[in-house]
Parts: sequence; structure tokens; C-alpha cells
Amino acid sequence: MQRPLPSSAADSAAAQLPRRLGPIDGAALVVSNVIGSGIFIVPAFVAQGVPDARGMLAVWLAGGLLAFAGAMAYAELATLKPRAGGEYVYLRDAFGPVAGFLTGWTSFVAGFSGAIAASAVGLASYLGRFLPAAGDTTPLVQAPLGPLTLTLSPQSVVALTAIAGFSVVHIVGIGPGRIVQNVLAALKVLVLVAFVAFGFTIGVGSPANFGGGAGMVAPSSWVLALIPVMFSYSGWNAAAYVAGEIRDPGRNVPLALGIGTVTVVVLYLLLNMLYIYALPVAELATVEVRVVDAAAERLFGPLVAAPLAAASVVMIAASISAMVLAGPRVYYAMAQDGQFFSRLGRIHPRFRTPAAAIIAQSAWAGVLVLTGTFEQLVSYTGFAVVLFAGVAVTAVFVLRRRAPDAPRPFRAWGYPVAPFVFAAASALMVGNAIWRDPGPSAAGLLIIAAGVPVYLFFSRRAHRSEG
Repeated sequence: MQRPLPSSAADSAAAQLPRRLGPIDGAALVVSNVIGSGIFIVPAFVAQGVPDARGMLAVWLAGGLLAFAGAMAYAELATLKPRAGGEYVYLRDAFGPVAGFLTGWTSFVAGFSGAIAASAVGLASYLGRFLPAAGDTTPLVQAPLGPLTLTLSPQSVVALTAIAGFSVVHIVGIGPGRIVQNVLAALKVLVLVAFVAFGFTIGVGSPANFGGGAGMVAPSSWVLALIPVMFSYSGWNAAAYVAGEIRDPGRNVPLALGIGTVTVVVLYLLLNMLYIYALPVAELATVEVRVVDAAAERLFGPLVAAPLAAASVVMIAASISAMVLAGPRVYYAMAQDGQFFSRLGRIHPRFRTPAAAIIAQSAWAGVLVLTGTFEQLVSYTGFAVVLFAGVAVTAVFVLRRRAPDAPRPFRAWGYPVAPFVFAAASALMVGNAIWRDPGPSAAGLLIIAAGVPVYLFFSRRAHRSEG
């Protein structure tokens, strides 16, 4: 059995990162990470499985309660180990360094970098509605790279510029970075609140839609509908990645995770209520475009397309910024343990940020943009987000048993039932993903498993340097 790495290195590493973030900063990170394309697309799939208005809302509420249970478990872990890295630290200390490395490896290869690349291309696409050149996919330059081809187009230039821009913002200091992040998160929330408020007050909808439905829904349909809902809530753990930079983590990390998750749950419920107000559930289930576009057109008419596109640009920008901020803290923690390139574990002497880790993430995300491989990576490894979050929540049980007397400024609410239900639901979702899409899931498992020889390489190098 492998023993976890000593935590002294991680403790000293965390001390190098200035604790300048408060609970609102952490909550903004959660909101920006969670609210993405899911809430604008997934409701149609939920309506197909649960063709009942109140049942559909109940599924979204159940998903929100599960996300909150996960957030509270992470709050305990983050206050027990208030360091940079999130689940990398929790899996490392609970299940050994290989488990920790594999979650960090997946985050770097696909989890954060792939999602950043996909979001940046989406940002360019929406900008293309106002500046057609921004969404132009015509190749300007192509260069073969083994089995892949690097393709530079106007759209990819815009995407690369967005990635580079947010990387620079978060390199030059946690102060400027948090201001940009908080402003974008606030704009995202304000846009959605305004959409809901105007939709219910001046939009053309019908309260009668809330009474319509197909009657009894089979329990299996509820469970299947919950799976895409939980994917839409992914990102509720974002504040844990920057726990090493949050002031008074014993108090503020739980607040950040709680406030951020509750905000998202409320917004998701309001948006789904608005969708149902605009479209009967039976019609909602047949929507093939983004649900938000279909609902907005019904509520306000076709002229709302341009404002929605502009709002989408802001919301996608907030998501990119949040991921550019959170992801490098994982690679920084890995490098501090000698489990990744040592340069990524360094702190910029002036800006006091993990600048090298931010640059490495942006460079890899840029490669994914130029090769177009981000779609496959995100598709293949999507279940890994749920997998590692579920395993991390089980670390609460392991660490309570292993270190029962360790100081825990916060204890997970509803323990042991809430974290157990979350872990069980995560296992169900991962199993369903593998069963329904065995090919992509197998590819995702291979990507994760490819991290094992990489871990061995860095582990051996670390042992040689110690010798």
C-alpha cells in the first residue's frame, strides 16, 4: 500500500501564496465555474425524461441539494487542509499519491485546459455574430503535427487571445485577478436575474404550463434525468482550489462554497421556471437549439437574439476567467510535491502568483484550440469530473477515521448521510456514463490511466534528486 506524501511541503507551499481572497471572491469563482452551457441546453433532456413541470423542477432541486452536500463535504476537507490544489490534496492524503496525481493529471490534460479551449472557441463564435471575422473558421495557416494538424484561423486567433488575456490578468496578481473575476461573475448573475425578471413581468408566457404534465413518472426516469442535471452543477467545488489563498479559511471557505452553490441552485430553479413559463414541458422536450434561445424568442420575440448573444459573451468570459484562475493551483500543488514539472511550483517573485503554472495551462489550452482536439477530450473525460469529486467526498470518511482528533474548523453538514448519498449518486452517474457510452468512456479511462507512467517518471526523478 502506498503512503501519502508528507504534507510539510504542501504546508510551506501554501504559505507562499498570499491569503487575499474573501468568501465573496470564492463564491464568485463557484458561480462562474458552474454556470455555463449546461443550464441553457440540459433542460430539454430533463423534460424528455420527466415530462411534468413540477417533477422537472424537483429534479433540478434534488441536483442542487446533492451539489450542496458535496460542497459541504469539500468545506470540511478544505478547512482541514487549507492549501492550494483542491481534490488533488484530498485524494493524495486519503488514498495515496497516485490517486492524487491522476486527478491533477486529468485536470491539466483535459478537465481545465480542454474546458478553457472549448469555452474560448465558443466565445469567438458568439463574437462572430457581431464581428463576422471573429467567428471565421477559414484556415490562415496549417502545419502538420504528427497525426494532428495545427490550424490557425481568425476564430482560433480570437480564442487564443482570450486565453492569453485572462492568463495575463491572473498572472499579474490575485488582486487584479479577483477584481476581474468578481465583476464578470456579478455581470453573469445580473444578466440572468434580469432575464428572469423581465421574462416573468413583460414576457409572453403562461402560468398554466406549470400544471401540465404526463402524470406519474417512473423512478428510473427521475434517476436518468438527474445525471445531466448533476453535470450542469459541476464546478461547485471551485473555491476549494484556492483555499490556500482565502483569508481565515476555517470560516470563509465554507461560506464561499455555501454562498456560491446556493446562488447557483436558486438561479437554476428560476431559469427552469422561466423556461416552463415560456414553453409547455412537452414542447420544451422537443427543443433542438439552446433552450434559452427558444424560451427567449417565445417570451420576447426574435429581436432578443442579439442581446442574448452579447450576454453569452459575458457569461463565457466569466467561466474562462474562473478556470484560468483555479486550474493552475492544482499543478502548483503537484509540482510542490515533486509530482510535476518543478518550475510550475514556483511563485512569481513580484506578483506572488503561480505564474509558470498559469502559462503552462494556457499553452496547452492553446494547442488544443489549434488542433481542435478539445471537443474529444472534454467528451471523453467528462465523467472524470464526477468520478474524482465523488472519490474526494469519500475522503471525508477516510480522514475522519484516520485522524479523528485533527482540528476541523468545519464539519460537513448531514454527515454521514449527505456525503454518502453524494458519493453514491456520483458512482451511479459514472457507471451510467460508462454503460451508455462505452467507447468514449474507455478512451477517457485510457487518458486517465496514461497518467500512471507520467507519475512514475516524476516520482523517480524526485527520488533521484533527493538522493
